[in-house]
Amino acid sequence: MTSEIPRPLRPLTARGRDEPHRVASPLELFFDLCFVVAIAQAGVQLAHAVAEGHAGQGVLSYAMQFFAIWWAWMNFSWFASAYDNDDVLYRVVTLVQISGVLVLAAGVSRAFEHHDYLVVWLGYVIMRLAMATQWLRAARAARGPERTMALRYAGGVLLCMVGWTGLVVLPEPARGWVFLVMVIAELCVPRYAEKDFPTPWHPHHISERYGLFTIIVLGETIAAATVAVKSGVDEHDALGELLPIAAGGLLIVFAAWWIYFVVPIHGHLRSNRQAFLWGYGHYLIFASAATIGAGLEVAVTEAIGKAHISTLAASAAVTVPTALYLLSVWALHARHYKVGLAQQLVLPLSALLVVCCTFLGSWAVLAAGLVSALTVAVGTTLTALTAGVESKAEATAPVG
Repeated sequence: MTSEIPRPLRPLTARGRDEPHRVASPLELFFDLCFVVAIAQAGVQLAHAVAEGHAGQGVLSYAMQFFAIWWAWMNFSWFASAYDNDDVLYRVVTLVQISGVLVLAAGVSRAFEHHDYLVVWLGYVIMRLAMATQWLRAARAARGPERTMALRYAGGVLLCMVGWTGLVVLPEPARGWVFLVMVIAELCVPRYAEKDFPTPWHPHHISERYGLFTIIVLGETIAAATVAVKSGVDEHDALGELLPIAAGGLLIVFAAWWIYFVVPIHGHLRSNRQAFLWGYGHYLIFASAATIGAGLEVAVTEAIGKAHISTLAASAAVTVPTALYLLSVWALHARHYKVGLAQQLVLPLSALLVVCCTFLGSWAVLAAGLVSALTVAVGTTLTALTAGVESKAEATAPVG
């Protein structure tokens, strides 16, 4: 559909769930790239907060802002999988959503440093108003239970948008509770809206969208680490101290890509129950992948003597999100395809070993990278051995 010249206006009707050759559109790829701008801004602020010794406060602020970015991205992705008609109005409304995330990105530093969420809230409002508009368009073209579902989505999005104003108008001690309540409310909207009529999302398209966003987030992690290492070498001539961090970080990111894409996941997404858990769980995968980049920045800052934290804390800034990533990918992806206890234990044990690397001082990041690389090697070997045994058993099985 995206190869055609877009029409100014056409009904926003559901696409087929079994539509062949469904792939991400150029607009969706552009959407992802712009959203990563906001993730990068949040990562920079998290790295600064941790390096200054304010890890608890920084992680909380990061979690709040990452949720806003991730939730807006996820809502658009699932909606587009079901209703993308690529007309001019659809494109314009999507570009408005992109504008919203760029506004949000502009307010990230104020939210971290001054707990001023006005600009972040404004960006979120722009994104959510655009999303509600898309659902109202879908409702206009639908009938019966499908129309009810679309109207529930639109109403839920608008009501939650009003609830988020508490971050702006209420005193600071109450904002943590506002965030918690609104996260629960946002997560409940899809379950309520689709209780009588599920959206016709496309499993292969959705798995590709999530995979592409994972790639972009990992790319941002490499970019952030590269900038940090370059700065350390240029300003402090600390190549010897930074090489282990650079090598370890590269191995972690390479292994993170390999582990995520070792098997296709779309075959597992057969119902809304599986899809909701899988889609929501990716908050941990995306957030931990992005946090690895911030952690590498912290490790570099500590190695050149500019951080106000210990080597142990700086190492944990890398190893903890790496371990969380391994566990999250295992829970959402790998465990559905692993055969036998040995294969199932590879990622959980690797996560434990990565955490243990925290205590290796200046070699912690390199050790975590080597563990991550070893994880890929062991997992690949076990898979190959299992496949060989199964093939041999099939070859020797009696015919008939």
